[in-house]
Amino acid sequence: MLIAIPLLLIPVVLYNIVVLFGGSGGGAVVQADALLRDPLFSITMTSGAQWTIGSGDLILFLGLILLFFELVKSTSSQRVAIINHALSMILFIAVLVEFLLLPGFATSTFFLIVIMILLDVLAGFIVTIISSRKDFDFGT
Repeated sequence: MLIAIPLLLIPVVLYNIVVLFGGSGGGAVVQADALLRDPLFSITMTSGAQWTIGSGDLILFLGLILLFFELVKSTSSQRVAIINHALSMILFIAVLVEFLLLPGFATSTFFLIVIMILLDVLAGFIVTIISSRKDFDFGT
């Protein structure tokens, strides 16, 4: 039953941890944005340029990888996939509310996470509709 839990919940939880427990005082949006952009480490490129990577970048990277696995999971026609679609929709509503109503969540990083979850929801429903249409066509 754990397969029904949306994987994109992981970047949402990580973002919540960074924003809610990462700083103190100040403007919530500015502070959240600064926390996410603070360099954790940097990599020297062949060109000599420094590529700095912050916690927001790592959360987005993880989110993109998990989005791939969610899209692969959405092609399944098992009953658990329907539960996954429903939970993904609930997760989308929750992150949309966070994005619109909570000041620390009005950042570009969180907006991209919201869009990833929206794509997961849309892909799940579209794949389900297309596969059920194929099943219906073969049945007649």
